[in-house]
Amino acid sequence: MQFVPSKQRKALRRKSESKWIPVLLIAIAVIYLIFFLLIPLLTIFLKAFEKGMSVYVASITDPDALSAIKLTIVVALLVVPLNTLFGVAAAWAITKFRFRGKQLLLTVIELPFAVSPVIAGLIFVLTFSPRGILGPWLVEHGIKIIFSVPGIVLATIFVTLPFVARELIPVMQAQGTAEEEAALSLGAGGWRTFLLVTLPNIKWGLLYGMILCNARAIGEFGAVSVVSGHIRGVTNTMPLHIEILYNEYRFSASFAVASLMSLLALLTLLIKHWIEWKAEKR
Repeated sequence: MQFVPSKQRKALRRKSESKWIPVLLIAIAVIYLIFFLLIPLLTIFLKAFEKGMSVYVASITDPDALSAIKLTIVVALLVVPLNTLFGVAAAWAITKFRFRGKQLLLTVIELPFAVSPVIAGLIFVLTFSPRGILGPWLVEHGIKIIFSVPGIVLATIFVTLPFVARELIPVMQAQGTAEEEAALSLGAGGWRTFLLVTLPNIKWGLLYGMILCNARAIGEFGAVSVVSGHIRGVTNTMPLHIEILYNEYRFSASFAVASLMSLLALLTLLIKHWIEWKAEKR
């Protein structure tokens, strides 16, 4: 029998134990994803088609469903460009200039991450409702924000505001200012420098932030629920329409609309991975 020194035995034991650690961690992650992600996602589609294709088609082509889908898309089309403009401007200011209050600006940008969406909705109600701070002036001028589309847009802008900026700030900090300074020293203007120097360097981070912003805008429930008023065919977005259908025990219809949202989420995920792949190839 060959004698193995104690130090060598300990090293072999540690090596065998280290082989099991990745396997155990991967197994835990896979089991967790199966039970808490894949099975619920599969259940949505099974329930959506439980009563056949005709019921599914009727559920997603119902006038109220179509109105909810349309409103969700309209809100996303308004919110994403506005938050993109804000995110680019804020990231540019924070990373390219020195000024007092920079840390305060960073804190304010991250505020929607800390505030509950329901609280955010209540803030807009207290501000823009007829009895709110600006309510009397809005009523006097015939402007309606709460329980209408403008209120939904404002609430969605609030909860999705940080996404583009927080994606761009690290990218622009890593990029530095040397290239912009070189372009300016050669006579390029501010806009030309941005379009030809800054934008090509941040385009993948910008697209990634826009996709995250869009995904949150489509799926936002809490803040929108507070300011919308749940008016059928007028202020119901897809998440609110799903909740109403489910509360009315119209489970097949609610899961049918939920399956559309799930497909949008999967499409967003595919685009996200494509952007990451393209960014890694640079």
